Amino acid sequence: MERLQKVLAQAGVASRRSCEQLIVQGRVRVNGVVVYELGTKVDPGVDDITVDQQPIRREQKIYLLLYKPTGVITSLHDPQGRTVVSDLLSGVKERVYPVGRLDYDTSGLLLLTNDGDLANRLAHPSYEIDKVYRAMVKGQPSAEKIKRLAAGIRLEDGMTAPGEARLLEVNQAKNRALLELTIHEGRNRQVRRMCEAIGHPVISLERIRIGFLTLDGLKKGSFRHLTETEVKRLQTSLMEKKTRPRQ
Repeated sequence: MERLQKVLAQAGVASRRSCEQLIVQGRVRVNGVVVYELGTKVDPGVDDITVDQQPIRREQKIYLLLYKPTGVITSLHDPQGRTVVSDLLSGVKERVYPVGRLDYDTSGLLLLTNDGDLANRLAHPSYEIDKVYRAMVKGQPSAEKIKRLAAGIRLEDGMTAPGEARLLEVNQAKNRALLELTIHEGRNRQVRRMCEAIGHPVISLERIRIGFLTLDGLKKGSFRHLTETEVKRLQTSLMEKKTRPRQ
């Protein structure tokens, strides 16, 4: 559910402020009923919305998978003029939003969509969607420290939820190691803070998977549309996680 004036603006009716004026003037109907109250929430995919008795253009839902490089902001605008993810979406006319975020100095998989319901569910930790990262860290973590990463680390904002952690390789000459971590939360700089907490700061970090979606077929800075099958699979997996009884 979204605010009516936002839905109107996204449909290209007018600016957000002008759409508010249209509502106040009684020129907007939802399911045949005139709406005067600003902030009224509607479902643009279900509700019949008209302006001056003309139906608005329904926004087409799109789902994009982007391989974000480092040095790009996970935002639609940046007051400092730095490159943002929307700058990489050449030819995309719909206004899409990132699902979660990747830090400026983190690369990897980022999902963008205008499907607010799906985005909220994907980002919510209760759905336990796997987010898999490859982290190059300083030093050579012991087996005990790897177990701590998987079991949960106490950070300043509380314990992290249990996940998975694997040591993939060790470079003794450079005194560094490559780890693979699977988490279900989306706290700010979570993987970096977890690694710092065990005494092995991150050198480089990349997200390689979200659920069943991977970087396969993508180059840094490129994106692709999810297939209809992939969208349905995402929706189905979220419904299954919602209805599955907790252990």
